[in-house]
Amino acid sequence: MTRLVIRGGTVLDQSGERRADVAVEDGRVTEVGSSLSGDQTLDAGGCIVAPGLVDLHVHLREPGREDAETIETGSRAAALGGFTAIVAMPNTEPAQDSLAVIEFVRAQAKRAGLCDVHPAGCITMNREGKALAPFGELAAAGVHLFTDDGNGVQDPQLMRHALEYARVLDITLAQHCEVTALTKGAVMHEGSCCSHLGLPGWPAIAEELMVHRDIELSRLTGARVHLLHLSTARSVELVRTAKADGLAVSAEATPHHFTLTDELLAGYDAVYKVNPPLRTAADLAAIKAGLADGTIDAIATDHAPHSPESKEAPLDQAPPGMLGLETALALAIGELDMPLADIVAALSWKPAAIARIGDLHGRPVAAGEPANLVVFDPSATWTVVPAKLASKSRNTPYAGRAMRGQVRHTLLGGDPVVIDGTAQR
Repeated sequence: MTRLVIRGGTVLDQSGERRADVAVEDGRVTEVGSSLSGDQTLDAGGCIVAPGLVDLHVHLREPGREDAETIETGSRAAALGGFTAIVAMPNTEPAQDSLAVIEFVRAQAKRAGLCDVHPAGCITMNREGKALAPFGELAAAGVHLFTDDGNGVQDPQLMRHALEYARVLDITLAQHCEVTALTKGAVMHEGSCCSHLGLPGWPAIAEELMVHRDIELSRLTGARVHLLHLSTARSVELVRTAKADGLAVSAEATPHHFTLTDELLAGYDAVYKVNPPLRTAADLAAIKAGLADGTIDAIATDHAPHSPESKEAPLDQAPPGMLGLETALALAIGELDMPLADIVAALSWKPAAIARIGDLHGRPVAAGEPANLVVFDPSATWTVVPAKLASKSRNTPYAGRAMRGQVRHTLLGGDPVVIDGTAQR
């Protein structure tokens, strides 16, 4: 049995920080202490050793759109970004509304072996908002999170029924908050920039109405609701109030919603087109404040790869979405005025708890715990070069941007799948 030692780093987890080496054997942490030795050593000098990151919101495109991404390439990008587990969104072709598709995704992820992939189920069949997906069957097969992401469930009565089932089955429903009657033809945030450019707008109220509705449905049913990719100041305030009322509501925000504003669409570049859209500087500040005070539980990438030809289409025809897996940690370190421990919490054990995978991921770095770990240098600087990203697509809005914070090693079940910034598979 090989004993691997991560040497010379600072361990950071739920219990705080301490300088220590970490020994790993047979998929688990076996010792945390000083001057440890082993058969294999990973250098962690100047680095943080933390529980592996967990992304609640990733589009892997497979099955159906393998031209943009595959489970293998997306998993590789995740591992390089420090993620040991990701939740795969169900807007595949066919959609993840059956056990057959769920098992296909799981099998492809196991074959790739780069990170754990947890496919989300659909709330409604084919994400069409008409009939509920088979919650019971999928929950019995270990699916814990359900969403129609890309589509919000428009019918409030249907969503109420979904939440009533969810409470009984002890599953979580995650909502894409968009009232589509208010966003038809929308290209970007509805505001002064949108008016100046003459582009159809996506108003903040289209998100906020559904945030409010589902908070109240959670209050009514007692079911858990997770709110995807919050983007407006009012949405943050609604969640803050819901949490003060003790409701079972959680929320996430993306790195692009705390780093980029709608003004970037002035050049009509579709790389900045996303759903929900980039908002104003005031909204960006509110997202940052929500993360800092814990109103927003998790940072999730909404990693959304698209083929180059689709993103090169005119702005009103190009699909929304951006890459995010390999840049998320650095953007959080560089842009958020938060203690590093709180940043890691929002990227690791908090999303692990929401995804209901906290038994394996986001665990303390301690003897006996699963060795799903990330080692990163919070001071290392690097520049985003799209061609060097592991994703099959290149639609990053951060091309040429200098970043601070870089992943050195990622361990999945004790296996170093990334060593010195290079994927091992």
